[in-house]
Amino acid sequence: MYPWMPEAAVNSWTFAAFRGGRLHKGLDIVCSDGSTVYAPFDVTLHGKVTVYTDPNKAAINNGINLNGAGLCFKLFYVRPDKTSGSLKKGEKIGTMLPMQTVYPGITSHIHVQMCNKSDPTGYF
Repeated sequence: MYPWMPEAAVNSWTFAAFRGGRLHKGLDIVCSDGSTVYAPFDVTLHGKVTVYTDPNKAAINNGINLNGAGLCFKLFYVRPDKTSGSLKKGEKIGTMLPMQTVYPGITSHIHVQMCNKSDPTGYF
């Protein structure tokens, strides 16, 4: 469990695992649909992320670009409260989107992806 995301736990969807014939380039953190997502450390917000081009996935097609602690990363499946400015550790970033409406039965999660697509595991 992480104090900045109290409802979360890192699951087994590890970096560089193959899923559906593609390489997974991030870390998935279990998070219930509708949960509040908090800043893991002091961060600067750098705009919205569009996750998919498929209109059938519009319900979960949001995320946020972040910089903080010398890192550049993205959070997928989060509706940010704002897309610019800065937040202190523990302040609300936004809300976990309803993954179950697009992928019924999936383990709902936030996907953490480094901007350079390196492995984020060591930071979480």
